[in-house]
Amino acid sequence: MAVARPLLSLLLCLFCAAFLLSAQFADGSDELKVYIVHVKHPEDVTFSDAAQWSDWYSSLLQSAASTLGVASEEDVAASRLVYSYHHVMTGFSAYLTEKEVEAMSKLGWFLHAYPSRVYHLHTTRTPTFLGLRRREHGVWNSSNMGEGVIIGVLDTGITPGHPSFDDHGMPPPPAKWKGRCDLNASFCNNKLIGARSFANYDGRKRRSNETVVDAEGHGTHTASTAAGAFVKRANIFGLARGLASGMAPRAHLAIYKVCLESCAGYDILAGMDAAVGDGVDVLSLSLGGGPVAFYDDAIALAGFNAISKGVVVSCSAGNSGPDHYTVSNDAPWLLTVGASTLDRSFRATVKLGDGQEFDGESMYQPSNYKSKLLPLVYPGLITGNSDTALCINGTLDSVDVRGKIVLCDRGNNTRVEKGQVVKKAGGAGMILVNDALNSYSTNADVHVLPASHLPYSAAAKIKVYINSTSAPTAAIIFKGTVTHVPNSPTLASFSSRGPSQITPGILKPDIIGPGVNILAAWNTQKFNMISGTSMSCPHLSGISALIKNAHPDWSPAAIKSAIMTTARPKDNTRQPIGDEKHVPADLFAVGAGHVDPQRAIDPGLVYDLAPGDYIPYLCGMGIKDESVSAIVRKKVKCSSVKSITEGELNYPSITVTLPANSSKSISYTRTVTNVGNPTTEYSVRVDVPKGVTARVQPPKLYFKKVNQKKSFSISFRRHGGGSGAVEGQLRWLSREHVVRSPISIVLE
Repeated sequence: MAVARPLLSLLLCLFCAAFLLSAQFADGSDELKVYIVHVKHPEDVTFSDAAQWSDWYSSLLQSAASTLGVASEEDVAASRLVYSYHHVMTGFSAYLTEKEVEAMSKLGWFLHAYPSRVYHLHTTRTPTFLGLRRREHGVWNSSNMGEGVIIGVLDTGITPGHPSFDDHGMPPPPAKWKGRCDLNASFCNNKLIGARSFANYDGRKRRSNETVVDAEGHGTHTASTAAGAFVKRANIFGLARGLASGMAPRAHLAIYKVCLESCAGYDILAGMDAAVGDGVDVLSLSLGGGPVAFYDDAIALAGFNAISKGVVVSCSAGNSGPDHYTVSNDAPWLLTVGASTLDRSFRATVKLGDGQEFDGESMYQPSNYKSKLLPLVYPGLITGNSDTALCINGTLDSVDVRGKIVLCDRGNNTRVEKGQVVKKAGGAGMILVNDALNSYSTNADVHVLPASHLPYSAAAKIKVYINSTSAPTAAIIFKGTVTHVPNSPTLASFSSRGPSQITPGILKPDIIGPGVNILAAWNTQKFNMISGTSMSCPHLSGISALIKNAHPDWSPAAIKSAIMTTARPKDNTRQPIGDEKHVPADLFAVGAGHVDPQRAIDPGLVYDLAPGDYIPYLCGMGIKDESVSAIVRKKVKCSSVKSITEGELNYPSITVTLPANSSKSISYTRTVTNVGNPTTEYSVRVDVPKGVTARVQPPKLYFKKVNQKKSFSISFRRHGGGSGAVEGQLRWLSREHVVRSPISIVLE
């Protein structure tokens, strides 16, 4: 008993301490987590290298030790500091508690802080489809395939030694390149000039063995899409066979690993900071998070300071479609990219016993497969259970599917997983039918058994057939790769839509590009085919590099304008680009339209913006001085700034809200810069729907030299009823160019 009492007392003390600790952390105010801390930019000090910036940030943390309630100052910086930033923001990331940040906010050097967010990945034929391979007057000819341009890819890393990153015929990187390649020297070359990992933290422990090698495949895929080298006889399981390359096959690649399964905001900031310091020309980010204020968004913050240094920042719009108000990466200085289809299909036709046929898609098309009619079963009809209809794991155990083709509804589990469930239960094949939400938007997946993914329009007809006979049958007929599919491109159902929740007066996404069934390099096999705005983003990153090569003096805003004002609003049958329901997609889905590199290289006019032009816009959003200062890295007092509304920003698209029962006109001014022929005349054409009038003054613009600027005003007035979103377009026409701006009109 004499020994047990001290032990009991110790256990009681430990229990009380644990109880007090859990109570202390209950509201989260004393829980250590990574905060991104913005500090006031030093006006009287100049630092020559990263080490001096890091030392300065460490000294700030050290000096704040007493404020933070730390007993000793000696290890604060060493134990709390995660990253120091100095190219894309002034500040650092560190492990802090909410209370510590509140105390720190009272210090003179403090500007703004927010918890680091978690971001997620937005997970051949494309150059031909986009017109890059035209022999005469092709974009690759006029841009030398992006030679000399450096694309920085922030993703899951890279697969070294892949043929897509071979440097045959590549020149050395330009003299401005300051980066490094943390791979075996034999893998670093004139194509893959940079490779660094920033996905190095597991909690507060730094991973010592994390390399830039890609374990996911996603980063390898996006990097090769942007700037992969030519690879002959590229294919996947014999399909999509051809010459593969990225959009800018002679551009250099610099890889910044910032993601594993997900991506930490502080790692993304570190990667963007390093990339800008290294000298990249284009940043490609196929990742994002939910809508959040720009001053709390690592990508928006770092992106602003990247474009301030002449770097184009291309970002995926997100995969949360077809719902509206889901677009991410929506800051106006970012190029926000939605996803569309190619004019290519991997045809897998379903033939029913009554002779009906439905065209679908699948990447699993074994050459030795003999198509024949097999019994067809719909488990959802037999059990009346929605999970069984969806082919959820374990739900087919009570249904006899052996040797049969199984009809599965889309939803809940992944498309490939449904096939795995069918195969496990003994099924011989699968017909996957869309739900109403995804409608006509199908995917060519690498299934584990013969399968076909069909649109929603086929679902009801197949179910009616199954009900009409006691012995329904079906066959799957593989027809391989089909090109020149009509009504292409169409919008992908998953592509996120506007309006932006943060800045609804700026039309987002900006543009759409190929993002469905994209063949590119992979980590575990030579090539893979996947879909997402993650795939459309690097297409635009590579196209931006081509334009950068052709016009090295253009600003990021000018390059974005060239891409937007030359975009195609119609498909290959000259009909408006359709959405997943095969109805015309609205501007909140397609933005300016589908990218057309051939025209973007020579846009005629551009709507340019300098970094300082965004300050009146930010002030006009009602953002606090401290937050605006954190974004632009200099002291801003909005009371001294002539703020503007979103619609007044010199953006290539126009968004206007017209109040109900008001005949008052709303006017915006735009300024265009002549980048075409020195002596040129443009005439205006404006198309708006009934109930709205629009007037442009002056109706003609005359230019006498290159880089000359001209301003015009456009005024809108409503003279009818109705409410909701309608749209129009503004076009400046010359003999050589059509400069188009989409107009989004909200009738309140």
